[in-house]
Amino acid sequence: MNTQETRAAEPPLLRTDDGPIAVLTLNRPAARNSLSEALLGALSEAFTAIAEDRSVRVVVLAANGPVFSSGHDLKELAARRSDPDGGRAYFKHIMTTCSAMMQQIVTLPQPVIAAVQGVATAAGCQLVASCDLAIASANAGFATPGVNIGLFCSTPMVALSRNVARKHAMEMLLGGEIIPAERAAFMGLINEAVPSGREHGRAMEIAHSIASKSSHVIGIGKAAFYRQIELPLAEAYAYTSEVMTDNMMASDAEEGICAFLEKRKAAWQDR
Repeated sequence: MNTQETRAAEPPLLRTDDGPIAVLTLNRPAARNSLSEALLGALSEAFTAIAEDRSVRVVVLAANGPVFSSGHDLKELAARRSDPDGGRAYFKHIMTTCSAMMQQIVTLPQPVIAAVQGVATAAGCQLVASCDLAIASANAGFATPGVNIGLFCSTPMVALSRNVARKHAMEMLLGGEIIPAERAAFMGLINEAVPSGREHGRAMEIAHSIASKSSHVIGIGKAAFYRQIELPLAEAYAYTSEVMTDNMMASDAEEGICAFLEKRKAAWQDR
């Protein structure tokens, strides 16, 4: 089997488990980890399985090769120009599929941490912005460069504009230039820029710290965060007051508060 055939036979997404941490690794390095239809499907299937797996407490999303993800697979998209409708139906299918997968990250009960080792552009940048946390190598960069090729990054804009200030989002969307990791951290697109090679280790440190807490409470908090942030102020307070009331009735809230008052380590039941 030649090298090209070997690469074609490799799965586009790998999963390894480190205790309660599920590590998903984009595995199309030769194609700059572009989000092909197969990779989008694999990510969606993985998130669906993880959502139902109580043994998984945190997800780390990483990538093989020098590029985190270059976004949509443009060769795959361009090949459908010869379809009877010029590719419209397929283009809509891919954009809808990709958007649904990004939303899976947000609605996943477990936190998702991106470990970004290289450049993340277009839908690759969207993928990072969709994660709950992101740690990047100092050598990483971020861009929404669609404007440079006549395809404005409209769907990446949704996640991007929910992470950074409007002026910063428009700067990236209109300019299409790569933003260095340190500036991305300043803008709020990522949490930290760390020395090259430390991004995965740092992401795992954070993942294990989160995994030591009640997964039930983490799930409550993550869902509440994304819902309240879209609500007007008074509605947000009304909603989160109900959430905290319900949370207080949870076994882990009772245990956690008792453990704090008794100055001992909590024994979580995850309920």
